[in-house]
Amino acid sequence: MNIYVSNLSFNVRDEDLQEYFAEYGEVTSAKVILDKFTNKSRGFAFVEMPEEEAAKKAIQELDGASVDGRTIGVAVARPKEERPNNNRGGGGGFQKRNNYSNSRY
Repeated sequence: MNIYVSNLSFNVRDEDLQEYFAEYGEVTSAKVILDKFTNKSRGFAFVEMPEEEAAKKAIQELDGASVDGRTIGVAVARPKEERPNNNRGGGGGFQKRNNYSNSRY
């Protein structure tokens, strides 16, 4: 089962998550999501547990728990939603969007 963990302290690492969830059963993966530009935590993570009953118990007991001074949220992860490909291209500048631009009333 894939589990979503939210509101994580920026100090929590993959290994920490692995430890928290291992108390409930086997953990096949624990990954804190990092910002691709700064390489710092984005404050959420995904944990995979192969045994559904163990995963459900972990979700039930860890949701609302305090970890590193923050109350975390733990839930079943939803599948990633497809985003429309707007293919807008790059760049763009500032464009005034009011009725008075470049006109006198």
